[in-house]
Amino acid sequence: MDKVYDQTKIETKWYKLWEQSGYFKPEINPEGIPYSIILPPPNANAPLHFGHAMFVVEDILIRYHRMKGYSALWLPGADHAGIETQVVFEKKLSKEGKSRFDFDRETLYKMIWDYVQENKSGMENQLRRLGFSLDWSREKFTLDPDIVKIVYQTFKKLFDDGLVYRGNRLVNYCTKMGTSFSDLEVLYIERKDPLYYIKYGPLVLATTRPETKFGDSAVAVHPDDIRYQKYIGKELEIEDVLGQSKIIVVGDKAVDPEFGTGVVKVTPAHDFTDAEIGQRHDLEIKQVINFDGRLNEKAGKFSGMKVLEARQAIVEELQQKELIEKIDENYTHRVATCYKCGTVLEPLPLEQWYLKVENLKQKAIDVVKKEQIKIFPKNYESQYFEWMEDLHDWNISRQPVWGIRIPAWYCEDCNKWSVTEGEEPKKCQHCASTNITQDSDTFDTWFSSGQWPVVTLKTGKPGDFEKFYPTSVMETGYDILKAWVSRMIMLGLYMTDEVPFHNVLLHGIVRDPLGQKMSKSKGNVVSPIEIADQYGADAARMALIFGTATGNDQSLSHPKLQAMRNFTNKLWNIGRFIIEFKPEKTRGLIAGEIPEPNNKDDEDILNKLQDIQRTTTKALEMYLFNAAAMELYEFIWHAFADKYIEKAKSRRQESQPILEYVFRTSLELLHPFTPFITEELWQKLPHEGKSIMITKWSQS
Repeated sequence: MDKVYDQTKIETKWYKLWEQSGYFKPEINPEGIPYSIILPPPNANAPLHFGHAMFVVEDILIRYHRMKGYSALWLPGADHAGIETQVVFEKKLSKEGKSRFDFDRETLYKMIWDYVQENKSGMENQLRRLGFSLDWSREKFTLDPDIVKIVYQTFKKLFDDGLVYRGNRLVNYCTKMGTSFSDLEVLYIERKDPLYYIKYGPLVLATTRPETKFGDSAVAVHPDDIRYQKYIGKELEIEDVLGQSKIIVVGDKAVDPEFGTGVVKVTPAHDFTDAEIGQRHDLEIKQVINFDGRLNEKAGKFSGMKVLEARQAIVEELQQKELIEKIDENYTHRVATCYKCGTVLEPLPLEQWYLKVENLKQKAIDVVKKEQIKIFPKNYESQYFEWMEDLHDWNISRQPVWGIRIPAWYCEDCNKWSVTEGEEPKKCQHCASTNITQDSDTFDTWFSSGQWPVVTLKTGKPGDFEKFYPTSVMETGYDILKAWVSRMIMLGLYMTDEVPFHNVLLHGIVRDPLGQKMSKSKGNVVSPIEIADQYGADAARMALIFGTATGNDQSLSHPKLQAMRNFTNKLWNIGRFIIEFKPEKTRGLIAGEIPEPNNKDDEDILNKLQDIQRTTTKALEMYLFNAAAMELYEFIWHAFADKYIEKAKSRRQESQPILEYVFRTSLELLHPFTPFITEELWQKLPHEGKSIMITKWSQS
């Protein structure tokens, strides 16, 4: 054995053997109780970052249950990540001096497909490098034809059940990305902008967006505001940058009398609150900003200008006409921005497909309240309930080319939609016209990935769905509890009448050493492979668990990584002492033997070993990974190495069976956390079976 542990000689060797031997497949324990975890599919558009190494939590659970004799399935997959992948690819095109507009739909889709397939294989190798014991024979991709087929069937069933409908309403639209977003994908930032006080006839109102004034349908005041009651219902003549015009005054309780002057302009096509006021008062919807972010013909001489350019030009002309009373240059407010590119989102009217959520969300709330699904840590339950109870109908349409195209065809003759399970209809289902065109939109990625536990198992090997659904645990970051977990619960219940998983286990975010969230734009993304190469995959895995309570955020800590690297070296040195420096003619452990103690030191270490077996088992059952890791660390390094081994040196021949037994059992308990080094050392000790990863877990 080398004097210093060298992971480069160990890790690749063992992973290859495990995979080739079929140890990752649930068939290794064919009669065992089913236990299943579906890997949250990473986006197949870029290499993994160190945060993805938190999949170690799932690997710990899978390895632990596999050793307990369960038929344990950990199913891998990747997500096409519609909008995000197209953004990444468009950046690549931009560096080449090209854009998405240079290609037709089919060509662009094929180019992105090839790019994703190339990246996906690299991502899978990263998961292998970290020791994740995924059953690669069952790997899935969200754009696999058999998965797409089920997604289509779900959409058709929802449509037939009256749960999917077309709605023309305001959406959060990114004019740079060219797509709408759901409320969850909006990033709100607080910033200071000018607040303009503009004269509207006898009234003065405050607004941050004078460029939308060409879409004004009314002026609104609070009905109880005595300052303006005499104006309610009247039509005002106002001077504008485009000449004279008239506008009606409405009273609506949505108006805050404390904001500005207590008077607001109502632009139903470009503000969510204004849209609601417009509905209540039957106001005209006048869109003045196009989907390219430029003002349209309703803006007269300002048409063709981008929003900020138009705002400046309009303000200058209003000032020239003395129609601006004052400007508050330091008005602080929240602005909706695109979470991908930072562009200010435009509320724009767009006809989209919506999913009715009222009945779906109530069932999803009930199963958690009845503990048919348990959320760990429990404090996240309140966030789940709060989100679900406030959930509105879900816009499932998106505009990127990359994704699952919506199987709906519009008839130009009867203006109705024909929805299928993916097959193209020869004629309109309503009037038999052949003048039909498929919707150009694709599904929101959360709509397809929301069906992930169902579609992965239904398209897997025969019998997988019946055996492994509902899955045992959905383990993921707490930041997608709302966006993904809630939708899996809603759609899983709808598709199967069963919960998609029994437990939801949430981990925290892995931040950079300064506590900042990792992002490519900040340049602080850390590769898990760089960490594994520097410290070893086992040390990296252990560092993510050690010292961090379940569900809590943590910062990447090089001192902690080094400490866990030191721990793997300590294990190696213990192994060298027990195995390499075993005195000649000393009786060692016999495979399957539980040695008898010879003195009180032996009794103490065996009793402590039994205690650590029980506490580790209990901690893993309760998802207390940090507690289990710390208990094992303390026992191996201090109780065993520092104390027992030091005392045993003086009676080496007598203590050798105890040394080998305690060390071998410790390696088995530690294996789910640090699989590579434990396998290497375990193989050098007397044992039963071919691999530590399929040996029997001993809990007492």
